[in-house]
Amino acid sequence: MSGVALDNPFAETICRHKAGRPVGVYSVCSADPTVIRAALEQAVADGTYALIEATSNQVDQFGGYTGMRPDDFRDMTFDLAGGVGLPQDRVVLGGDHLGPNRWQDRPAEEAMANAEVLVAAYVESGYTKIHLDCSMRCADDPAVIDDGIVAARATRLLGVAETAAARVGTTDAVRYVIGTEVPVPGGAHESLDRVVPTAPSDVRQTIAAHREAFAAAELDHVWPRVAALVVQPGVEFDHLKVVDYHRSAAAELSRELDAEPNLVFEAHSTDYQRPQQLRELVEDHWAILKVGPGLTFALREALFALARIEEELVAPDNRSNLVDVVERRMVAEPGYWLGYYDGGPAEQRIARRYSYSDRLRYYWADPAVKAARATLLANLSTAAIPLPLVSQFLPDQYHRIRDGRLGAQPHALVIDRIRDALRPYAAACVTTVTE
Repeated sequence: MSGVALDNPFAETICRHKAGRPVGVYSVCSADPTVIRAALEQAVADGTYALIEATSNQVDQFGGYTGMRPDDFRDMTFDLAGGVGLPQDRVVLGGDHLGPNRWQDRPAEEAMANAEVLVAAYVESGYTKIHLDCSMRCADDPAVIDDGIVAARATRLLGVAETAAARVGTTDAVRYVIGTEVPVPGGAHESLDRVVPTAPSDVRQTIAAHREAFAAAELDHVWPRVAALVVQPGVEFDHLKVVDYHRSAAAELSRELDAEPNLVFEAHSTDYQRPQQLRELVEDHWAILKVGPGLTFALREALFALARIEEELVAPDNRSNLVDVVERRMVAEPGYWLGYYDGGPAEQRIARRYSYSDRLRYYWADPAVKAARATLLANLSTAAIPLPLVSQFLPDQYHRIRDGRLGAQPHALVIDRIRDALRPYAAACVTTVTE
């Protein structure tokens, strides 16, 4: 761990992993405040730091689909951390898929100019885990862009990031993630049965292309701060199925970074993996596990369960009718799901509500849905929830209430249900700030 500042917990995790300890960190990729609060509470309970990432389509210099810029997301996360008693130095902020992703319909030069502003905004706002992803094809690109172009564009953004970091004094803290072979953000569009892990030769080619591009730009001194490479370990989920990790299929790939003193693998779309598979991923050098839709899926489960409890306790005229409101808004504004969910009306209805890919997560900020959610929580906050109803609809939370570890307030039930999705990640990563 020589040269790693003690106030840089993410860098410490990578260093410990490369020293032979099977530790890792899970990255919460969500802009939902309730999900982020649950992750922060989990970090407090476990004595860890929290790695919270915004994705370029959620948060950008124009506001993204959340309406937040990088400094807005930072301030929200730090405010939530303060509310649960997690110090700011135990919150690591990351930017995911930073590159021309948002502007793929523009010529490459215009898209890259926007990406430069994007990356600078993240770094200047204090984000220290930066995923440089230039794998997207822009409007005037050839049908396939090769590793050389991808690496050159990533290096261009690296230079911008380094200049921004020097400007705000965070150069030593910033760590970079490279790599282009990632699952589709938010889960596969198509039905799938298996996923082939990245070929080891592709790993070597990606590293070589980036090293060459760094050197050409006189940025090779930054290479030791490249902490992770995104590859496909063979995990994915679609709307109804999960492809589990099979370590035997990734055995050769898992050894590919053994000779790299600073690099680990980063795994995307690990949502819904079983606890044993998460642990095996960390042991096999996927030391960074990304999770996102699986957490809003748990949020939706909790809120829909509370809606069922509301039906038993609240008069019809006073109910939130949350499930019906969500359905109406998704049908009225289908842009976030229509290109993803196939089948007839019945299949699409099930997918809208219950799909693993959880396109419903885009609708929690809708004013009508937001109002219904607030009504639901207010209704159940003023009516004592009988424990048998908690047992019926949220059985794990019921047992914690009986054990005296959890209150029966609706917001506490929602947070704890999201933490149920986080607990396997915490167990798989087994890293603490005091370790």
